[in-house]
Amino acid sequence: MTEPRPDLGSLTFEQLLEELESLTAQMATGDVGIEEAADLYERAGQVYRAAADRLEAVQARIDRLRSDQSGS
Repeated sequence: MTEPRPDLGSLTFEQLLEELESLTAQMATGDVGIEEAADLYERAGQVYRAAADRLEAVQARIDRLRSDQSGS
């Protein structure tokens, strides 16, 4: 039985990276069937997108803070 996967929105950026590393390691073992490999690949894509979005949001926040400081 598979353990439930956490909602990506509830994970920190660091936890998203850990999840991505775990998925990559599972795929690299070669001990998974084709359907499971496809599921892992799909989940990895979702986790990657969530991490990239989170990073983008943080970068926008930093840019906004820099702009606010230079405009003062």
